[in-house]
Amino acid sequence: MKIYQSRTFENKVKKLPKQEKEILDAEIKKIAGNPLIGEEKKGDLRGVHVYKFKIKSIQYLLSYRMIKADLELIMIGPHENYYRALKGCLKRRY
Repeated sequence: MKIYQSRTFENKVKKLPKQEKEILDAEIKKIAGNPLIGEEKKGDLRGVHVYKFKIKSIQYLLSYRMIKADLELIMIGPHENYYRALKGCLKRRY
């Protein structure tokens, strides 16, 4: 299984401190081990899964989708306006 990052995901991760990146890497390994761990969305976001986890006291949402046997990490961020930003991100790409 290959893991791909979108440009949006990559830019957000660059801004995270090293300690938070290590927590994020552990969460991505959980997703890679069980891709159905996240909640699948409906409607406009069909096919996209969102996995929720905490770093310190902030709850982050990580959206991803499976493309054949590969994993594409789309976006990460706190809950506030997350789904609106995710829809915008997907619209710009396709």
